[in-house]
Amino acid sequence: MNLVRLEVSITGRVQGVFYRQSTQDTANRLGLAGWVRNCPDGSVAAVFEGERVAVEAALAWCHQGPPAARVENITAKWLDYLGEFSGFSVRR
Repeated sequence: MNLVRLEVSITGRVQGVFYRQSTQDTANRLGLAGWVRNCPDGSVAAVFEGERVAVEAALAWCHQGPPAARVENITAKWLDYLGEFSGFSVRR
């Protein structure tokens, strides 16, 4: 098993367009754990943990986002898997 952790920051028109809920739906469909939240600067931050192939699929999805989103940039940081989450949540 190739377990990884990925921290991402997404900028663009990503708040108020169901980006968090869509990210949670995508993570759940891929069997990933972690969280997603809106940031005060207008970006969205997320942490994904799970199988590398599933995390890579989540990252690819983040570049598109839900239909109303306009993603401008993504910063991604690959880290060691910690296994600290029991599911995927939307944080406030």
